[in-house]
Amino acid sequence: MAHQDTLNGAEILLKALVDQGVEVIFGYPGGAVLPIYDEMFKQNRLRHILVRHEQAAVHAAEGYARSTGKVGCVLVTSGPGATNTVTGLTDALMDSIPLVCITGQVPTSLIGNDAFQEADITGITRPCTKHNYLVKDVNNLAKTIHEAFHVARSGRPGPVLVDLPKDVVQSKGEYQPPSRVKSKYKPQVKGDLKAIEKAVDMIAKAKRPIVYVGGGVINSGPAACQLLTQFVRMTGFPCTQTLMGLGAFPGSDPLSLGMLGMHGTFEANLAMHGCDLMINVGARFDDRVTGRVNAFAPYSKKIHIDIDPSSINKNVLVDLSVVGDAAHILEDLIKVWKARQVRMDDKALKAWWSEIEGWRSRNCLHFETSNKIIKPQYALQRLYELTKHKNPYITTEVGQHQMWAAQHFKFEQPNHWMTSGGLGTMGYGLPAAMGVQTAHPDALVIDISGESSFQMNLQEMATLCQHRLPVKVFILNNQYMGMVRQWQELIHGGRYSESHMHTHPDFVKLADAFGAVGLRAESPGEVDDLIKEMIAVDRPVIADLRTDASENCFPMIMPGMAHNEMVLGPEDRSLDKPGSEEDGMVLV
Repeated sequence: MAHQDTLNGAEILLKALVDQGVEVIFGYPGGAVLPIYDEMFKQNRLRHILVRHEQAAVHAAEGYARSTGKVGCVLVTSGPGATNTVTGLTDALMDSIPLVCITGQVPTSLIGNDAFQEADITGITRPCTKHNYLVKDVNNLAKTIHEAFHVARSGRPGPVLVDLPKDVVQSKGEYQPPSRVKSKYKPQVKGDLKAIEKAVDMIAKAKRPIVYVGGGVINSGPAACQLLTQFVRMTGFPCTQTLMGLGAFPGSDPLSLGMLGMHGTFEANLAMHGCDLMINVGARFDDRVTGRVNAFAPYSKKIHIDIDPSSINKNVLVDLSVVGDAAHILEDLIKVWKARQVRMDDKALKAWWSEIEGWRSRNCLHFETSNKIIKPQYALQRLYELTKHKNPYITTEVGQHQMWAAQHFKFEQPNHWMTSGGLGTMGYGLPAAMGVQTAHPDALVIDISGESSFQMNLQEMATLCQHRLPVKVFILNNQYMGMVRQWQELIHGGRYSESHMHTHPDFVKLADAFGAVGLRAESPGEVDDLIKEMIAVDRPVIADLRTDASENCFPMIMPGMAHNEMVLGPEDRSLDKPGSEEDGMVLV
């Protein structure tokens, strides 16, 4: 690179990225960013992954970020290149994923003139980014990049967009190292000690407590997950996780009730409904978790621990809030607990666990097996059993397969489960797996997919093959948009309006066309061999499993219903009203 005093904008950008610890950029070139790509050609410190669509670049950066804890980085051109990132940015915002997306822009003199490939991307993305910038002075470029990374990773993480006009990246300016940049953004990380002490007082009085864990614990880092595990085991409380919180607490631990919410377990949802104290750590009371809000945990006091003050009392009113980073708050919570030598009501806690074990004994994830047709739950159970020793990284698309994966996989540690939670983005899983595999080249990375979601971004098979990323795509192929079909069956009188795709590609031949490996299983007896072969191949794989088209995902809390009104199976069994002899709950 040139002398510091005479660096051009493209050189400044790349130097800033290196100083921020960036190793990989997911991107797609175009006219407005060609000066940046030209400088990239001259260096070897930054690796570039050439995607086939800009949406996939953002999802890949999400997978990279979520599996490493680092900030993902995206580089795309102006106009359609920039607008193609909107879905990915919104997905990252909803799921609190730290990204910096750099977009090209027309020269500053042409902004507002409807120039070729011009789009007001800062205006477009204002609602779907944590923050965004339009850089008009090359001397502000380094400062802006450093601040963008700070904002993306600090507090509640999220995506940040930096828009760079072409003349800015071509102009000469001064580079400012990170040490010279001070950001005004300083989110609160330490929790108020008096509030933590009050939380301990509330916990000590609880008879039927539950710990409700969200993705905020994982975003806080490994230390937060370790402290959470320590707290749960120290207290002996039941622990349930949101879709985004899976892996924050070991899934095989007897204290884990699994996932809660719309497709959560019987025991998790009934325990949430009947608890007298809920300790929410890093979750935002999403509607897919709460069900009908006015019937959500109606007998409990609620403690909410979250780094984002705007999430407090947003969806559910709580009795006590503690704002700050989960790791810091859990550490202080444990210290206060130990210092006070808190003793719970063991008799009450034992009785509470007795109720929970009764619910757990219902085996709510049971399904009817078949010797003739592959049940999707069976395929996922076999996938889990045959891969768990390899500690795989799992991504998913969105739909029934996503919920079945959440139900049947037990994640023992964080950052191994990547799925689109808040936005529910079909097409997320394949590029996310690409990002994960880039970060962990020797790991087993599996995209659990449906045939419809897979086709949203199937072009990224070419990226996998080009960069030799041996991602395994495990398609549960039921010939339908499965979750859409399920809702149409259960809610819309079986009127299957446009949920059946009559024509699909031959996925085995498609894999071959890309230079990948294609496998197929059509009966339960073929599933194990397919999985073993898929794992053994050191190349990208598309595994097509022909599954039961009529299978629905249960349990299910129907829209507008409460936790104690779950549908447990295809026979449409509903729970009795709370307090009934069958459910065994003792409510006050």
